[in-house]
This record gives sequence, structure tokens and C-alpha cells, in this order.
Amino acid sequence: MQIPIFTVDAFTNQPFSGNPAAVCLLENDLAEDLHQKIATEMNLSETAFIRKLHPGDDFTKSSCFGLRWFTPANEVPLCGHATLASAAVLFHIQKNTNSVLTFVTLSGELKARRAGDHIVLDLPRYSTYPQVFQEVEELIKAAVGDLVVQDLRYSPDTKKLLVRLSDAYERSVLEELQVKAQQFLTVEKTGKVKGLILTLKGNSSGKHKGHDFYSRYFAPWYGVLEDPVTGSAHAVLSSYWSEQLEKKEMLAFQCSRRGGELKISLRDDGRVDIAGQIAIVLKGNLTF
Repeated sequence: MQIPIFTVDAFTNQPFSGNPAAVCLLENDLAEDLHQKIATEMNLSETAFIRKLHPGDDFTKSSCFGLRWFTPANEVPLCGHATLASAAVLFHIQKNTNSVLTFVTLSGELKARRAGDHIVLDLPRYSTYPQVFQEVEELIKAAVGDLVVQDLRYSPDTKKLLVRLSDAYERSVLEELQVKAQQFLTVEKTGKVKGLILTLKGNSSGKHKGHDFYSRYFAPWYGVLEDPVTGSAHAVLSSYWSEQLEKKEMLAFQCSRRGGELKISLRDDGRVDIAGQIAIVLKGNLTF
């Protein structure tokens, strides 16, 4: 059996930065257990599987496809960067002729459209609610040590904890922070956190001006100690920072080692457009 496979770096236009995802094009049904085996073999934060929904569908002409995402450990309900990567494979490699693609996923229908040299994802937007510090104190200590936390929020829909560092800190503090993500698994006793976002307000002056906010994202519960650039985390961050900054259009930077940039636009329908660039770095076939 041969399956076309691609590696795409998402939320960057530079090869070997941004967030890499593997993308498989499934001409035919794939045995259920093989999805996980392939994702484990690829060993990237996500492997995406694009499938045809009807006989006669075509990767070049059709506009609606099924899409699933697997980490090396398990299937996940939403993955922004692998959706961006999947759209890139259809638009740039398959030369899909549609301006908008729809993906049927575990998080409902997601749309991706072209906008110049960016691809725009239409994602759900998730609200956050104040979180009591004492309940997650050990987890926060493992994440930020003695740094000052300015705000603490929880997103029940995504099980993500948002930890905002003090505005007094520079971006370098967030970048250089040594986060003990492996410890999260033992210190998180509530069972309600499955992802931890660290975030910091952007600096309107200095060499990094232009970004409204910065973040890093950790998900050891899904086998990902630190994710390079996370679309789904920005589905949470966008609603938080839009309230804080009173803005609907924002530019965000995720300060992982690889780094990546996201253009954010809150929609009137309660969803969020998250745009990024891509770099395709590998084309080949799985053979088994």
C-alpha cells in the first residue's frame, strides 16, 4: 500500500521553523489502527489524515473533505496547525481549484481559505473564566516558578489553563523560562487541565514591537511537552486578549524555540479567523 505523505511547517514561511505536521492523503479507507501507527511512526506533534467523503470526490476539484488528527499517543479533537498544513497540501500540491475548503472534523466543520500568501482558518472561539489560584497552585509553580502571575483563566470547552505573566516582564523572560512540563502530570490533581498556556502582553516599544501578545503552550497530557505553534490555543487566547486589549484584529507570536506568527481576526459570528503562512519541506510516500 502507498499513501502520499507530506511534511508542512505551519505558521511560518521559513523551512524548519513554525510547527511541523505530517499530512496523509487517503485515496481509500484506512484501517482504524493504522492511523495511530502512522502518527507514532512520523513522531511529529500531529499527523493529519485527509479523506474523501463520497465516491467520485477528487483532491483537486472537491471542496469538502474529512479530516482527523493524531499525536504520537492518541487522536485529538482539534488541531489548528495540522489543519493549516492540510489546506496547504490541497491548495499548493494538489492545486485544488476552490477558494474555500471545508473539513468535517471532531470539532465540527472547519473552513480554510486563501488570502494572499496566508491561509486563513475559521475556528471556534472559546471563552475563559477566572480560575482559583489555590486549586492549581502546584501546577503553576511547576510552570513559572516564582514569576509573578497577573491573571489566571480556565477554558472548560478545551480544558486549557491560561496563565498570564505580569506586564512588567519582557518577551525574553517568557522565552528563557525553563518549564518543567513533565512534572505537570503529577502535580495537576484536579483532572480538568489538559493544556497549559503561558501568555504575556506584547510590548509596544523595543525591537519586538508589533505583536499584541506572546505565548507558549504545553500539553504533556497528550504526549507533547511543548508545542511550537498552536492554533487551538489561539482559539482561547484570541477571546481573552480581545477583551483585555479591546481589539478584534491582533498579531500574535508563539515564543517556542522554532517560533511562529499568527494573524487573528475575531468574527461577528462568535468564531475566529486565524491566518498563517506555510513551508512544505517533504514530499513522499508511505509504503507498507
